[in-house]
Amino acid sequence: MSPDRLIYMANQIGRFFQSQGHGKAVPGIAEHIKKFWDPRMKRAIFAHLDAGGAGLEPDVREAIAALKQATPLPAAP
Repeated sequence: MSPDRLIYMANQIGRFFQSQGHGKAVPGIAEHIKKFWDPRMKRAIFAHLDAGGAGLEPDVREAIAALKQATPLPAAP
């Protein structure tokens, strides 16, 4: 999946949680990505974040950073 598609999807998740306020949105975004994205998608969005995270909304960027710190992923096959 392309980084542009993952950015779009992550930002859509962020927009869904935005109405709940920052304190609930960030953990909600992280939990959604944790539950529903496969490891390849997570590795790709983490790599995008490491490369600067262009295009990610602030709450989404924060959620992905927190998830990356809390989620050790096995190396890609």
